Amino acid sequence: MYRQALKKLQNWQKSPNRKPLIICGARQVGKTWLMREFGRQEYENTAYFNFDNNRLLKELFSGDFDIKRLIKGLEVLCGKTIVPDTTLVIFDEVQEVPQALSSLKYFYENAPQYHIICAGSLLGLALHTGTSFPVGKVDFLNLEPLSFSEFMLATGNTKLVKLLQDGDFTLANTFASTYESLLKQYFFVGGMPEVVDVYCQQKNFTEVRNLQKNILIAYEQDFSKHVPLQDVPRLRGLWNSIPGQLAKENKKFIYGLVREGARAKDYEIALLWLKDCGLVHRIERVTKPNLPLSAYEDTKAFKLYLLDVGLLGCSSELNAKILLDGNEIFVEFKGALTEQYVLQQLKTIADLPIYYWTNDRGSAEIDFLLDLHGQAVPLEVKAATNLQAKSLKVFAEKFNSQQIMRTAMVPYKQDGKLLNVPLWAIEYI
Repeated sequence: MYRQALKKLQNWQKSPNRKPLIICGARQVGKTWLMREFGRQEYENTAYFNFDNNRLLKELFSGDFDIKRLIKGLEVLCGKTIVPDTTLVIFDEVQEVPQALSSLKYFYENAPQYHIICAGSLLGLALHTGTSFPVGKVDFLNLEPLSFSEFMLATGNTKLVKLLQDGDFTLANTFASTYESLLKQYFFVGGMPEVVDVYCQQKNFTEVRNLQKNILIAYEQDFSKHVPLQDVPRLRGLWNSIPGQLAKENKKFIYGLVREGARAKDYEIALLWLKDCGLVHRIERVTKPNLPLSAYEDTKAFKLYLLDVGLLGCSSELNAKILLDGNEIFVEFKGALTEQYVLQQLKTIADLPIYYWTNDRGSAEIDFLLDLHGQAVPLEVKAATNLQAKSLKVFAEKFNSQQIMRTAMVPYKQDGKLLNVPLWAIEYI
């Protein structure tokens, strides 16, 4: 399996301004595998430390932050010599020992020759609970589930990916039916690494669904394990409402659909928890397409997406036959899967601000509004080949847009201001 994040790690390794690196991402998106694989490929040795329920590591970091003492202790624990520049030091589940996170400041300031990477399934929570390390002393990398291109690579379709990477969309259009077939598989399988791996080995959709159900169960078990007991029902209610909320024509998140009479303040902690753990993506509404888009946020209106399209299909109990036969996948569930898929691919593009827009009456909506190449670019998502896009037309006329985009099951084509992007190429916008 190949992850594009490996290239980012290689750039980090070579950077003259390298800092200790923190990899953020939800449980089971492949953080541990990525760190170990990077160490195997690029370093002479890897010193791996798992902080989960590790008393000795907790004791080691409970003292001062003398780097020589810490390195000596780590060498004793792993039985290896940690050599600057040639040994990759991995701190896994590092949020379990906050002092270890704090130590990164001192590694950066006093011993930058050591290459240190950290990760943790609940790391996002730790970063918001007063854990002490100064901003500017560490680098961050967000790891998402496998993108569609990474899925194609995993299934042996390297040359199809190469066409998209090279921007050869004329030739890629020739193989549109092949891309569409693979995309249907991706809608069902999604991008969770273990699920993709099992699918590649067995091509068994029943086993794929079983694994996805187990992942969802594990997430819900985390709710009970890490959240105050009184907050668990609200967290579960919010989490379980997301598929139904996405199925609505207007996908704005409504607290009243979680529980009758519910108010935003009742669910603030639950929503923050899900967001910090990487389980949901919150996309804010903006009132105007002016840059920076963040200055025009309407924080009272937002949409919530899950982290993975396969998990969304699983939680919605959509079966393989409906999703894989014909074109039903692109119209079933009111396009929710398609919009989830597009958001998931956009999230793999580094430093891409993503919002959505509606007019004040709510009669026109742009699925995504992107800060792309210094422009506020509207992106309309279409589930099938029906290309009517009234909202896109309203938006373009109202704001005199110089570039507008639509993604659907159509060939790649520039038509005046309108760029048509096939769904299978959306991550290459």
